[in-house]
This record gives sequence, C-alpha cells and structure tokens, in this order.
Amino acid sequence: MLNTLNKIKSCTNFGSTLRQLYMTLMEKAFEFENRKMSFKTTSDRIVASREAKELILSLNEIYKTNHDSAIMDLMKRLTVIKQKIEKRLKGRQSI
Repeated sequence: MLNTLNKIKSCTNFGSTLRQLYMTLMEKAFEFENRKMSFKTTSDRIVASREAKELILSLNEIYKTNHDSAIMDLMKRLTVIKQKIEKRLKGRQSI
C-alpha cells in the first residue's frame, strides 16, 4: 500500500492536481478501511455503505487508467466491508 503511494508521488505522467486527488482518495480509502466498524444506527450504516460505494467507484476510475494491482486489492477489501454493512442493513429474513 505504501509502495503504491510512493510510486504515485514519483510518477511524472500524472498531472499535479490529478496526483493530489489520487493521494487524497487513497488516504480516505485507507482511513475508511481502518475505521472502527461499529455502526450503532441504521443511518450510520447507510452513510458508511454510500461512502464505501463512492470510494470504490472513484478508485475504479483511477484503476482504469493505470491498472495498479494495489488499487484493485484496496477495492476488493472495501467491497468486502461494504457487503458486510449491507448484510447487516438487510437483517434477517423471516419465512
């Protein structure tokens, strides 16, 4: 993960604003991934699910341009977190 951040810092084919955008996006994704996941209310879960979706879609746009495997790994981890949140949102289905 840190290797990817260092690669981007030294990469010259990215514009400086695009590189800054990428760096903030990666920082947000790492922060979301390491955040304590004890959502007390349904609205907390909904907000977290939407934030995860936004991060995944944004990372996907960046992945389309440079095909970095570290970005794909991060997207997969965020997807697992998002699926757990959504499973908790749906609750138990009664027959």
